[in-house]
Amino acid sequence: MSLLTFSGGIHPYDGKELSQNKEICDLLPKGDCVYPLSQHIGAPAKPLVKKGDPVLVGQKIAEADGFVSANIHSGISGRVKAVEPRMTVGGTRVLSIVIENDGQFDEVDFGQNIRPLDQLYREDVKELIREAGIVGMGGAGFPTHVKLSPKNEDAIDTIIVNGAECEPYLTSDYRRMLEDPEKIAAGLQIVMNLFDDTKGIIAIEDNKPEAIEQMTKITRNLPDITVQAVKTKYPQGAERQLIFANTGRKLNSSMLPADAGCIVHNIDTVVAIYHALIEGKPLYERIVTVTGDAVKDTANFRVRIGTNTRELIDAVGGFQVEQPEKIISGGPMMGKAMFSLDVPIVKGSSALLCLKEDDVSKEEPSACIRCGRCVAVCPGRVMPNKLADLAVHGDMETFVQYEGMECCECGCCSYVCPAKRHLTQVIAGTRKQVLANRKK
Repeated sequence: MSLLTFSGGIHPYDGKELSQNKEICDLLPKGDCVYPLSQHIGAPAKPLVKKGDPVLVGQKIAEADGFVSANIHSGISGRVKAVEPRMTVGGTRVLSIVIENDGQFDEVDFGQNIRPLDQLYREDVKELIREAGIVGMGGAGFPTHVKLSPKNEDAIDTIIVNGAECEPYLTSDYRRMLEDPEKIAAGLQIVMNLFDDTKGIIAIEDNKPEAIEQMTKITRNLPDITVQAVKTKYPQGAERQLIFANTGRKLNSSMLPADAGCIVHNIDTVVAIYHALIEGKPLYERIVTVTGDAVKDTANFRVRIGTNTRELIDAVGGFQVEQPEKIISGGPMMGKAMFSLDVPIVKGSSALLCLKEDDVSKEEPSACIRCGRCVAVCPGRVMPNKLADLAVHGDMETFVQYEGMECCECGCCSYVCPAKRHLTQVIAGTRKQVLANRKK
């Protein structure tokens, strides 16, 4: 029987052997923690504290300012040092709450947030998820309570937990599946109970046999949940590709997963739902992989959100070289190159990848040789070479006609291009401009 998959895609070196056998360990911050008020899709959160205020672990320090927004909670105890703009991974300064760490980690009473599940209505569950500040933790940062409130709830029949972790080097989801399978299954059941007659799918790439075995064992007495092995291929974990591979349903850029009757959650997001509903804990920590050939050791850390990124590097013993040529927040395909380590870990931080050399940046792009490789690997089934030319010439109208908005910015085309053209970056910039013009 052939494995579930999609058309196109690539097989880059995955680098997972560097950290996949490192068990999750706690990393408590030593210094101040910084909480950007915009670390999710939607409106920035509104601060609830001011300079000098005392703060406890789990305390809500900023509240959602609109439906598409998310609360923010402190991961440390101490005092508010400032509410001021601070630098983030993206290189922009964002209004942030700075908390001076007292090193005590005194917590709020999480027990007061716990309510018996059998006494909760659906809206109560969604409200608890909203109150916990949970967002998509695969990188997008979309508020989870919004995702769980589709226009037509009756159309939802499938909840997919994304355990593919197709991004090279990342192993945080893999370790979660090995170490916290019960929490994943319980979190999925909580989500499934929000809709009538749904089935749950935990989709895992076939290069993770131990995770498949573990999740299958945990869910064997849960008839509405199946574990499905999908082909190891990038970008197997992208929403459109994952939905197609597991259900055969197709989506385009104008559709949401809910339009195909599906809701897709990241592994860590489902665990966060478990923590909120079963343990009464809001989202104030996440798993982060620290890896690459430039670090002295690798790790999968349970990190408090707001922790300075430099502390993660210190925790693995620093660098093997004086300065890595490239440090990436996330993976090599979809991550963001970093120019400074003095930025905070946020809800969407999945990994810190440190590389001794950056071979790509040393190669100058040349003219397209019309080989068609970018077209062959494109999961969106578009022509990246043509779209890039249209983007360079600023022809947005024709760009849209040639289905430029169907690009998912996965980076497959740039990866295989023998001319080393920056196809993804050019196309992504034009897509953003088109969306901005539509908003106007």
